[in-house]
Amino acid sequence: MIRFAPPLAALATLALGACATVGGASENGEVSAERLNAYVRELADDRYGGRGPGTPGEELTVQWIADQFETLGLEPAGPGGAFLQDVPISRTRQDGPATITVASPAGERTLERGTQVLVSSDRPRTRITVADAPVIFAGYGVTAPEKNWDDFKGVDVAGKILLVLVNDPDFEVPAGHPTANLFEGQAMTYYGRWVYKFQEAARLGAAGVLVIHETEAAGYPWSVLENSSTAPKLDIVRADPDAERVPAQGWIQRDVAARMLADAGLDYAALKTRSQNADFQPVELEGVTMSLDFGQSVDRFMSRNVVARLPGTTHPDEHVMFGAHWDAYGRAAPDDTGDDIYNGAVDNATGVAGVLEMARLFAEAPRTDRSTIFVAWAAEEAGLLGAYHYAANPLVPLETTVANFNLDSLLPGETVEPEVVVIGYGKNQLDDWLAEQAAEVGRRLIPDPAPQAGAFYRSDHFPLALKGVPALFPAAGFTGASAASRDYVDNRYHQPSDEWDASWTMEAAAQDVQLMYKTGRALADSRAWPEWSEGSEFTAARQASADQRD
Repeated sequence: MIRFAPPLAALATLALGACATVGGASENGEVSAERLNAYVRELADDRYGGRGPGTPGEELTVQWIADQFETLGLEPAGPGGAFLQDVPISRTRQDGPATITVASPAGERTLERGTQVLVSSDRPRTRITVADAPVIFAGYGVTAPEKNWDDFKGVDVAGKILLVLVNDPDFEVPAGHPTANLFEGQAMTYYGRWVYKFQEAARLGAAGVLVIHETEAAGYPWSVLENSSTAPKLDIVRADPDAERVPAQGWIQRDVAARMLADAGLDYAALKTRSQNADFQPVELEGVTMSLDFGQSVDRFMSRNVVARLPGTTHPDEHVMFGAHWDAYGRAAPDDTGDDIYNGAVDNATGVAGVLEMARLFAEAPRTDRSTIFVAWAAEEAGLLGAYHYAANPLVPLETTVANFNLDSLLPGETVEPEVVVIGYGKNQLDDWLAEQAAEVGRRLIPDPAPQAGAFYRSDHFPLALKGVPALFPAAGFTGASAASRDYVDNRYHQPSDEWDASWTMEAAAQDVQLMYKTGRALADSRAWPEWSEGSEFTAARQASADQRD
């Protein structure tokens, strides 16, 4: 393993101090704001080039994090006694123009890629061709047994192209409607996200799926999709990608979809209204077929998760997990100043710093009854790929992973807010554990102030939640009302300006990380198995392995 010594004198001093005290502290150790800040400063340095997966900046990043885990006295948890878990990634890029045609009783039309429709493929094929596929309007494209909802009703959609609505079936229904709040109202759920709709179409054998774009329901204008459409598409390498990915997937402008429906004698608004009811039946567009043909380049590269572990004393096969993604966006389009390095200081050097600080506290304190595992995830910004790979190839059993604590973006600052925002509040019993620790310091939990963004389904705990692992995701410092929250989201989020600044302090973040440490430690010394709340989309997956937990 290549070793990279931290160049910052302050960070080196902190690391040496940690090494000297391993095993010598009580369980009540304190998170250090100074350490958090030093870690963030290091990872957000330009030397790391924005920590892009598959770049030289990744090599520096993962080795540096591995070195910190080793210095802190943790054991490697990767294959072969290493701190790294390989994450093979498949990459596809547009290669040449796309031909997209619609044949209908009104004649044949050619659609323009970019302005009218966006298509790509996660299948590792250099040519994607779908010829004369029938088109089906499938409502919201949702199959949710726990909510007694099925938009497909047994209709065979194999080999057909699906048109589906964005967001959840209850997003726009009025109060008193039979569907109102069935899918958490304005809070976007897993089923509302385009990723789910693509995956469900693949499960059913569709030839393609196009999500109908509406700005309010999607949460962003068409320009956001169009501007990012030429970027490489990344996915984990799958044993059978044809079984898990449709040949073609993407988005279609609302008015373009409405015209396709009109050509078949159907009214878009009326169909959308019908789709908001549980008795909706999918509708085939009579006489309408769609053809797609486009090329793409295909290659692979290797990214890495960084994984470390502290074995428990009495139940070492049970694990409490703490994770944060190490990646940002690397080097990309420059801003107005010419800066093209997306340093990702808040998102998510801060989260990695928090994981390292908790690892230090656990390492210095007496060992817990259960084991603890610490992960720096790869390629989150590309689609949670490191976490998806781990979920498919876990290093410790997911069935006996007690909980997954996710750190994704901690705002700098001195002021400790009385409220602790929990993304996905109410989804599982981990809220109760965190609330108890928060109450001891005069704080309280509140739900996500922007649930319509569906943030719970967009961070690294999610792939493991799909396998049943309960997740806790506090949004440290993001109250939704604070000027700091608004300023970061408006001016720095996913931009080169997300940089470390010499004026930063991390006192507030330290208090939030402290709550997570104390909550995690309480769980690691307990016999409790927190469960998902009744009606959660993750309950069935967890219950399937209940006999493996005592």
